[in-house]
Amino acid sequence: MYSSGERTPISGQYELINSNGEGTGLEVTSTAGNPFPPTSEPEQSHRLVDPTVHKKRNH
Repeated sequence: MYSSGERTPISGQYELINSNGEGTGLEVTSTAGNPFPPTSEPEQSHRLVDPTVHKKRNH
């Protein structure tokens, strides 16, 4: 789990987790290397639920 402001390790969809460790059903997209966005409530964190998959293009 990751806190707001921490650098995102893997690009993808992250679910907001409440202070009890339960999923809120809300998701944010965050890109690797960028900080996680602020949460709407204190003590929430982010958990990766769907990593971004990059497909190779044929030229």
